[in-house]
Amino acid sequence: MTDTTARAVATPPEQNAPGIANVKRLSLFVFALFFIFGGITSLNDILIPKLKSLFSLSYAEAMLVQSSFFVAYAIASIPAGLLITRVGYMRAAALGLVTMAVGCVLFIPAALVGLFGAFLIALFVLAIGVTVVQVVSNPLISLLGPTATSHSRVTFAQAFNSLGTTVAPYLGAMLILGSLSQVDPSTLAGSQLASYLAQEAKVISSTYTGLAIALVVVAMLVWQQRKHLPASGAAEGANPLSALSLLKQPRFAFGAACIFCYVGAEVAIGSLMTNFLMQPTTFGFDAELAGKHVAYYWGGAMIGRFIGAGLLRAFAPGKVLACAALIAIALIASAANSHGAQAGWSILAIGLFNSVMFPTIFALASEGLGKRAAEGSGLICVAIVGGAIVPPLTGLVADYSSLALSLAVPAVCYAIIASYGWYARRPAVA
Repeated sequence: MTDTTARAVATPPEQNAPGIANVKRLSLFVFALFFIFGGITSLNDILIPKLKSLFSLSYAEAMLVQSSFFVAYAIASIPAGLLITRVGYMRAAALGLVTMAVGCVLFIPAALVGLFGAFLIALFVLAIGVTVVQVVSNPLISLLGPTATSHSRVTFAQAFNSLGTTVAPYLGAMLILGSLSQVDPSTLAGSQLASYLAQEAKVISSTYTGLAIALVVVAMLVWQQRKHLPASGAAEGANPLSALSLLKQPRFAFGAACIFCYVGAEVAIGSLMTNFLMQPTTFGFDAELAGKHVAYYWGGAMIGRFIGAGLLRAFAPGKVLACAALIAIALIASAANSHGAQAGWSILAIGLFNSVMFPTIFALASEGLGKRAAEGSGLICVAIVGGAIVPPLTGLVADYSSLALSLAVPAVCYAIIASYGWYARRPAVA
């Protein structure tokens, strides 16, 4: 998916840390979790043009795919953190994977009834599981080793997340979008149209059924490791809503708003990417080829993460963030006001500059929080709900104008992020 950071859960006492013999095995499982939830999240970018074509949806309606998915972060993030404190990391991860599998299986009845709303329900259940797995992953990878090298481990694990977001769109385009370039449903009617819709819905359900089987296998493997990492043991009487008081701190509140804007902008652009590249004014690709090119958008984020890690060592993080956001705005302007390859590659290149935004915003917002850093992380994870709100707004603008003009919505988001980078260019005062 998108590059997102899970709600940090209080680190267990030192005696709960896994033994050295188990660290490598558990790390492999966590890397797999990053890959899985990243890939499944980015697969929405391929699902949107498919459902838009099958159900003759407007852009705003098609963006409800992202709304139904990302609203789960607002609903499930805090309960997921509480679940971890009750049952432990590995049990929670296994339950999250099983929930994801249930969501995938729900694509079967959704295809049978042929209702767009049924697909949205399946996506919501799938996203609940993704949220739980994501809330587990970052604090768990931080736990599996010395504190001094935790940032390095998290960055390395997020590379697996980016690998998932790069691979999934390419494979998904082949499995899901291939037939869109062969048949125009608007030319069909009656029994032919019904037969076509049923067949194409089955293509979607078959793909997600395969994912469900894989998720169940991984869940079983993770469940076998449940005793190697005890429950985190949260403090009794903790108020899960106490983090809201952090919004009184301007630097943190502004940062949380920027997380909302960033996820919304990244998801909105990724969601429109396939349709944008299919336009005659850009590449004019068929659906499958356009979908495959979405991998460049997410792949750029993977490459940019390694470049950004070096830049953040040499320059102030706030200034790096501001520059990345301003370049993203420039690329949006280029994509909206040019034609052919320049427009296509401009919008794809935005992924490269998205790469540093989430972790940098997260770090800047968390500076100076001290012992309340875990609470702040949980609240920031809720702000990921921007992925449920900004894309439909972008789709609404596209419906009433054009795809090019709709890019103004994520451009505004990037402008807010650039202003935050300049605002937070100096370290926070503890």
